[in-house]
Amino acid sequence: MNTLVKRPNGRNLADPWTSDFFDVDTLFGRNLLRPFEKTLPTVNISEDEKSYKVDVVAPGMKKENFKVNVEDDVLTISAEAKTENIEEDEARQYSRREYSHSSFTRSFRLPDNAKDDSISANYEDGVLNLTIPKTKSQVKSTKEIKVN
Repeated sequence: MNTLVKRPNGRNLADPWTSDFFDVDTLFGRNLLRPFEKTLPTVNISEDEKSYKVDVVAPGMKKENFKVNVEDDVLTISAEAKTENIEEDEARQYSRREYSHSSFTRSFRLPDNAKDDSISANYEDGVLNLTIPKTKSQVKSTKEIKVN
């Protein structure tokens, strides 16, 4: 809900009586803090009677880039990718190097009925798919999960 008050000069101001008055986007414009935002991959979490599914959308990564851990009922998914492109042209005597580095970490508290020691991970078509089986009794574990 974004309520604005119309001033006589035509400029809109945030209505001070609404709950979004202190919203940064409303006060300073949408792009003010954009350079400082971290980009995180989107995550879809679903469940059925047998398991929870966590899908992390991370295109351009390789399965080797991911590190998936579980400790004290906290699932942590992280990835780091670095690339370096070098182009050389002997006629011009210059070298161009472009570096790229991207990383993220996401953590999720697992429910009590999650079977921590049986989590599986698979990376395919730009999506990391995690399957967390359900159990009747709580099973805690500390381990690194291999991404297939």
